[in-house]
Amino acid sequence: MQGLKRDDHNSRREAAEKARKAMMERFRAQPGPDDPVVQERLAAQRAVAEAREERRLAREAERAAIAKAAAEEAERQAIAEAARQAELAREAAEQAKREAEAARAAAAAAMEAEERAVLLDAEKKARALALAAEQKALRDARYAARKARRK
Repeated sequence: MQGLKRDDHNSRREAAEKARKAMMERFRAQPGPDDPVVQERLAAQRAVAEAREERRLAREAERAAIAKAAAEEAERQAIAEAARQAELAREAAEQAKREAEAARAAAAAAMEAEERAVLLDAEKKARALALAAEQKALRDARYAARKARRK
């Protein structure tokens, strides 16, 4: 737009009036809502919006399927881990049972060995006493024989 030649109030008012009229003409020149071009453009916009909504729903369904699969996988892993832990606990219980049995057997063997040692000690003492008694009897017999020879 060219600059105004006179910079007074009337020229500015006239320029504003022209601009308003031009704007109104442009608005009136636009097609109305019942125009086939406008209807066609609105239909295209609706189709794009519907396609966008369908894609959004498809993405949500895919995300839900992925989340469900992940949850199922996590549940399967949790079940497998629980089974593994149960197996480890069972093996630990069996190992503890075997160790307790071995300890009982060792204790029994120690008791038996101690009893055997006590019996052997008793036998040794009995033999020692018997030997001492036999030796005393021999000594007494020698003493008696010596006494008998002197008389």
